[in-house]
Amino acid sequence: MFLPTTKEEMKKLGWNELDVILVTGDAYVDHPSFGVALIGHYLVSKGYKVGVIGQPDWRSERDITRLGRPRLFFGITAGNVDSMVANYTASMKKRKNDDYSPKGEAGRRPDRATIVYANLVRRCFPDVPIVLGGLEASLRRFAHYDWWQDKIRKSVLVDSKADLLVYGMAEKTVLNIARILEKTGDIDRCKELRGVMYWSSHKPNDAIELPSYEEISMDRKKFAEAVKMQLLLTDPFRSVKLCQKQDTRYVVQNPPEMPLEQAELDELYLLPFERRVHPFYESMGHVKAIDTVQFSITAVRGCYGNCSFCALTHHQTTHVVYRSEESILEEVKQLTKHPDFKGIISDVGGPTANLYGARCERRETHGQCARYCVFPSPCERAVPNHSSFLNLLRKIKSIAKVRHVFVSSGIRHDLVLSDPSGEEFIKELVLFTPGQLKLAPEHAHPKVLKFMRKPPAELFLAFKEKFEKLARLQGKERYVIGYFIVAHPGESEKENDYLKKFIQSKLGYKPQQVQIFTPAPGTLSTAMYYSGIDPLTGEEVFVEKSLKKRNWMKENIVGPKATRSEDFT
Repeated sequence: MFLPTTKEEMKKLGWNELDVILVTGDAYVDHPSFGVALIGHYLVSKGYKVGVIGQPDWRSERDITRLGRPRLFFGITAGNVDSMVANYTASMKKRKNDDYSPKGEAGRRPDRATIVYANLVRRCFPDVPIVLGGLEASLRRFAHYDWWQDKIRKSVLVDSKADLLVYGMAEKTVLNIARILEKTGDIDRCKELRGVMYWSSHKPNDAIELPSYEEISMDRKKFAEAVKMQLLLTDPFRSVKLCQKQDTRYVVQNPPEMPLEQAELDELYLLPFERRVHPFYESMGHVKAIDTVQFSITAVRGCYGNCSFCALTHHQTTHVVYRSEESILEEVKQLTKHPDFKGIISDVGGPTANLYGARCERRETHGQCARYCVFPSPCERAVPNHSSFLNLLRKIKSIAKVRHVFVSSGIRHDLVLSDPSGEEFIKELVLFTPGQLKLAPEHAHPKVLKFMRKPPAELFLAFKEKFEKLARLQGKERYVIGYFIVAHPGESEKENDYLKKFIQSKLGYKPQQVQIFTPAPGTLSTAMYYSGIDPLTGEEVFVEKSLKKRNWMKENIVGPKATRSEDFT
């Protein structure tokens, strides 16, 4: 079922009022890869009435009031991506398109959408609790560097004047908030929940204090220190409470919510998603974001890759949870009954597809180690389970009406090569690849890769050679295509030229999948960009900040005619 977006839709469901209204910067797409749909259906499954307002006009009160006053709270998110990343290119130009909007129309969400929507709701419904969530809120939850203003901004919780912020994958946290408000009506009672951030006039006695907003604004070393503490101490199995002084108040982060159990993850992804754009928004024009994910399967959540430029670890954590075979096969059977299904499962995976079935007893009981699981080389405890993933793919392929099954989400090629049975996986992966297998070596120069926390480029070449050789032996024309990032901290002209020569000599083609690094909030790479320091080692890092030179770095790789910076974030 679709969650209601208008009063008329509420009446058809027999609902006179809503318990929770979710506001998002995206058009409403009823698909589990969209956070609002996931949270909304989860709450409905627990007995709550939930409505959605997608891309409200923030210049008037018309849209934000159309569903009335919710009984419990407003939940606000900027959408599936940070609103500044959605609105601006890596060259700081206004984007011409937005895949999350009808007709791809840009400008349907405001800059810093979380703050703007919260202020709009507060103006119209001053007595209703406001809970922030989603990627933008999660990654801006402490004082953070904002590239677009080139300054340190306070927590989005403080700037928005919201009541609470939920961070990470927040299904259980949001459900607990709803239950407490239903029982007591007191938002302050929610401040003891895991996965919640709130502000306080006093420093909690049981919290570890980060360098303050004022300190990190004045001292870049303090900024790097604060980021390091956040990365190392935000772990559900460590149960650490953090706080940070901002002016006269403290922003307090409770320990993260525990990862979902497998049975909980199974339940979540079998909820009745329509896997379509809601008709209210589809009538305004097609929403392109549904195209690549409509018939994809989420098999795994979390990633222990810890790539420096990726915000996933800060949001989903390094703790990997994967669904049961039975749950995934049941979802596939349901998809075959969808009127739009053409026999193709476009992806089976998650942040990193071949982490399906991966376990680490230490991480699951004591939390993330001080060392990285796969950097500088895979830990012996970071054991992949490629046979389990292959068995799953085979079973999906055997289901009636399924013609093709593809793996389109990320593959950690270094983990495949470290697995004694990795060659068998590569051989069969050929059969689940739609022409080109897209991998992300990201760079070639050892120094840049070190700051990225990525494996040596030689491993990418070794995997590419094995994959393409095994494809030829099976009579298949399959190729490995690499994604690359330029202007990442650590890259000067010298390293950029090294990458160019690597691509010319080792790959022999002009790559189109090249993006300019965008210093989005919440990543280790952004901390390096701002501070010029690797927070985890204290090492000085060269950073290219000139927009002209950053654009040149891309043109040097792909050529000026091929440069389309708006296509990449």
